[in-house]
Amino acid sequence: MRELHRDGIEATNSGHPARGARLLRAAAKLLDRPALADHPGRPTLAARVLSTLGGVEVVLGNSEHGFELLDAAEALPVALGDHGALRQQRGLALILVGRMAEALACFDEAVPLLKRSGEPVALARSLLNRALLHQTAGSVRLALADLDACAEIARAHGAVDGLPRTLAKALQGRGQAKVLTGDIPGALRDFSAAAEVYAEHGEGMLAPLAVDKGRALLAAGLPSEAAAELDLALARFPRLRMDQEHAEAELTRARAALAGGDLAGARRWAGRATRRFRRRGNDTWAAVAALTLLRADFTAGGRMRRVSADAARLATRLAGLGLRNDAETAKLLAARADIALAEPDAARAALADRALPGGPLANRLLRNLARAELAWATGDRRTTLAEARAGLKSLETYRSGFGSLDLRTGVASLGRDLAKAGLTAAWANGSPEVVFRWLERSRAQAFGIQRPHRPDGELADAVAELRQLAGKIRAAELAGASDAEARRRCAELERRIRARGWETEGSALRVSRATYGGVRAKLSKRDSVMLGFLADKERFRALVVDGRQASLVDLGDVAVVSEAVMRLQSDLNAVCGRRLPPALERVIRSSVRRQVTVLAEELLVPLLAKLGDADVVVVPTGVLSIVPWGLLDPLRGRPVTVTPSPSAWLTRCSVPAREPSDHATMLTVAGPGLEHAANEADRVAKVYPRAEVLAGNDATIEATSKALAEYESVHLAAHGHHEQENVLFSRLDLADGPLMAYDVQLLESVPEHVVLSACDIGQAVVRPGDEILGFTAALLYSGSGTVISSVARVDDRAVVQVMESYHRALARGTVPARALADATCGEMLMPLVCFGQ
Repeated sequence: MRELHRDGIEATNSGHPARGARLLRAAAKLLDRPALADHPGRPTLAARVLSTLGGVEVVLGNSEHGFELLDAAEALPVALGDHGALRQQRGLALILVGRMAEALACFDEAVPLLKRSGEPVALARSLLNRALLHQTAGSVRLALADLDACAEIARAHGAVDGLPRTLAKALQGRGQAKVLTGDIPGALRDFSAAAEVYAEHGEGMLAPLAVDKGRALLAAGLPSEAAAELDLALARFPRLRMDQEHAEAELTRARAALAGGDLAGARRWAGRATRRFRRRGNDTWAAVAALTLLRADFTAGGRMRRVSADAARLATRLAGLGLRNDAETAKLLAARADIALAEPDAARAALADRALPGGPLANRLLRNLARAELAWATGDRRTTLAEARAGLKSLETYRSGFGSLDLRTGVASLGRDLAKAGLTAAWANGSPEVVFRWLERSRAQAFGIQRPHRPDGELADAVAELRQLAGKIRAAELAGASDAEARRRCAELERRIRARGWETEGSALRVSRATYGGVRAKLSKRDSVMLGFLADKERFRALVVDGRQASLVDLGDVAVVSEAVMRLQSDLNAVCGRRLPPALERVIRSSVRRQVTVLAEELLVPLLAKLGDADVVVVPTGVLSIVPWGLLDPLRGRPVTVTPSPSAWLTRCSVPAREPSDHATMLTVAGPGLEHAANEADRVAKVYPRAEVLAGNDATIEATSKALAEYESVHLAAHGHHEQENVLFSRLDLADGPLMAYDVQLLESVPEHVVLSACDIGQAVVRPGDEILGFTAALLYSGSGTVISSVARVDDRAVVQVMESYHRALARGTVPARALADATCGEMLMPLVCFGQ
């Protein structure tokens, strides 16, 4: 019987409660044997078996029967230590059905009893579960204290059966608490440490752990990555029979869908979770799920009166259940619904309470947003700007804790609505200087933090395997085949490499933000005009700034422009380097002319009087990041530079030129698979008196990476691949494999000037806040001053002459934007762009 009891506990704690229940039920049947009727140890043994089985029945959703078993166990005469274990077991069952206050009382009784009786395993588990209750109530400091004490016991008694798994759960709980404090890298490190233990001592716990990781990624503003983690976990839960954890995973998946703008998916997942919670009799978690459904209803618009009333009632209910953070979220949601209903007094009442001390960042930002919206609704623009500014300041501090560029750019999504509120109020203010400051405050903020720390070397093998597999996949593609297993393994390795990067600590050190006066002075010196584009739901707008004046201009329709940009890119890709039937080629070229005309009329014609003949600096937004500006007639032959933000441009303009060096300052690289790459590399090299060429088998990853860290200027004629779904692995093909955007971030230094003359490697994924990711972006983040690359496919034959002309102008001292404008002026289909400065 003792073996069945022990094995039942082992199976349950390993994440297999159904198997554990079978073993424990078998043990319970043995309690009725006549030989045990008068045995002096029977009460203690029976109490342990019944209480353990009761807890497992609750896990499996048989709550009523589970509590009957717990009642029976507690009715037996047991010793002090066993009484503490029984209170601990009941407390755990109460957590599973959402009776948090009762559960906390049980653990508060259990902990001192177990300390006095010297029960390390039961004491460690009680501390672990009490920490969960503190965390749920928002008492993170108390939770961390219990978790640290639990981990200390588990380490001190590591040989005791079950304690390695308890240590893993303490690490997992500590990660959960760190998510609440905003330490996402620390949380992810704890989750990784827990996963290593679970892999050996509790494989079934990896699914709940993935749910916690999904929550952390949501807190970092990466809903699609969170959804991927959650989908993997959700596929495993049915066979694990972890009904509560399964429901929590569905609810977290609903939150990921909501954050990603998938309202239908949010409602579907939240509905599933609600039904599962109700079947378990867990009213507490059902209330949390109801909050997610209300948030989806609010985001969809309409029925605001019902949202307001239901959110207010739900706030009271959640507060009564001890869920302070969720109650605050519901009250803020009610306030926002009242604002939408034009009922400011009701909104003020809902916002009257002070923010919870130490509450999650999401609630602090939501409070700032609600106050900004209330101020806007009542005509108080000053307060609107102040609240939006305060929220974005909190987000800036939060962002600085992330070492991963992936997280730094993703987190901007948490401040998307605040940035919109601030920009709207700034535009309404009518002052170009105010709009400029808000453009600076809300645009590409990741450029304002020192470049990410260099990760450790533990992933070298994973990166090497990824390169090898990428080459294998490429070879299969060229042979007209597909290697599904290699693709699956590549995706797995990419997830692992990204996840390791997410664990990197950040730095609070920032690059100074550009001032309005500083940018105007530099524009005057360079005889340039800056176009800062903004967008609301319907119209594009522009802030036009030069050294003499500044103005705000309304532009064209967002939908019209967006469609023209996408059609233009598709047309350029279709016609690039292909021998098409003459009739089809005429149709595509006609479409190209039509799309560039639409873009010119919608975006540039209203600005022509203000542009004069000055050079242009473009600060794009959204889809405008992939516009080939040099193809638009008003800008053809005119120097155009595209920069993520005014600060990014001014910072690069202010970097002093490098001191002359003794080695060659220009390196050209010819990658494989491009018919004219070697010719291009040789012709560019001949422009310079001191230049070196890497071609054929010499154009390796190692040699090119070394060159990128040493040379002032590098020209890369190599196939590029923009990976839309996993942009950090956008890459250039070299002789022995791919050079990835991920690799660029690890370089000690990068060239001041880089040319990427092939394919569409100038594309970027644009995240909220106009944070950009891609190969070109990686070079700019790492310190390159100028990157020439293409936003659509490039004809590798036609580009040879363009690049030779470009470099001849550059060698004569012409600035890159002017050199590119002159070199491409006669090419109707050359979508090269000058990024940086």
